[in-house]
Amino acid sequence: MATSPILRPSPATLPRRRTRPKQTSLTLFPAAARHGACESPSVASAPTPVPDRRTKPATDLVGIARLAASSPRAEAKRGTEYFLLPVRSILNHCDSERVPFRWTINPYRGCEFGCKYCYARYTHEYMELDGGEFESKIFVKQDAGALMERELAAENTRGEHIALGTATDPYQPAEREFGATRAILEKMAAREGLILEITTKSNQIVRDIDLLRRIAERSTVRVNMSVACMRTRLARLLEPRAPRPDLRLEAVSRLRDAGIEVGVNAMPILPGLTDGEEDLDQLVRAVSASRALWIAGGVLFLMPSSLKQFLPFLGQKFPKLLRRYQEWYGRGGYAPECYRKEIAARFENLRHKYGIGMRPAMPAAQPQYSPQMALSLTP
Repeated sequence: MATSPILRPSPATLPRRRTRPKQTSLTLFPAAARHGACESPSVASAPTPVPDRRTKPATDLVGIARLAASSPRAEAKRGTEYFLLPVRSILNHCDSERVPFRWTINPYRGCEFGCKYCYARYTHEYMELDGGEFESKIFVKQDAGALMERELAAENTRGEHIALGTATDPYQPAEREFGATRAILEKMAAREGLILEITTKSNQIVRDIDLLRRIAERSTVRVNMSVACMRTRLARLLEPRAPRPDLRLEAVSRLRDAGIEVGVNAMPILPGLTDGEEDLDQLVRAVSASRALWIAGGVLFLMPSSLKQFLPFLGQKFPKLLRRYQEWYGRGGYAPECYRKEIAARFENLRHKYGIGMRPAMPAAQPQYSPQMALSLTP
């Protein structure tokens, strides 16, 4: 989520673009309110570019970079390497006022979906890896289920907002091989009073409907399915290994059939690519047909590590848009405010047109009290 609200050339070709009225625009929620890593998604939060760890002695590495360098390779397929990352914790505390959740969970570091625009690429730089390796080097957090069980027992998480999938997708292809997300959900199903929100762009989530229903019986659980556009060929260019948009909306329907609260994050809306009135109308109409409870839209946010991957892709596939992106994103991660307001207004109109609600706020965290005997002040 995740995620966590925000690049490389593909062999696919674009369909011929339809003539449409000139427009200036794109989004809804500021990037800080979108699901993302616990670190505030801003230029200031990006780590200083560092050399590739392979050019640096392992003894010079510290923290997560040293753990990553020592992680054994578990498997390699589809041009992607998987590593087993030894971690001490699976539940991350987030005290930023810019995000609506207190705790985050990311079972994986890196994401095989390879979305060209992904803002979370900067997280690989903490391991002294280039952001361009975000989809080719996936780190699987070891013993996710056991860590989750231990931390739920130790941490005071009852009644607090937990966001699963804030920086990497919890249902990326690695989940089929390693099952870290399911192991986490199994431990959460044994607890009560949790407030869980899951963000994904994969229909693989329907595999865990049984667990989601069990969690919903004793806790609050909501799902955000990310769908940025309905054009399959364009989606394949932008999100090379993510499931097709129609498959994601089919998953939304199945979740609704199972009684799970689910909505759609139309994020990110990309200027000049997915922001056309016809495109947005088609998207919201399809979301309405899926019976999603809400839709939320957000304009593209680009951190420096993402920008250096996205601009070359844009120059190769959509060269006419390159200058606009350089002007808009070259000095900061956000599109102009007037453009973001325009997109927000479009979504507001489309929600009314198709009768879809806004994303509701999660229940407020409940204060925790330790039971104790009342003491009398009188003899």
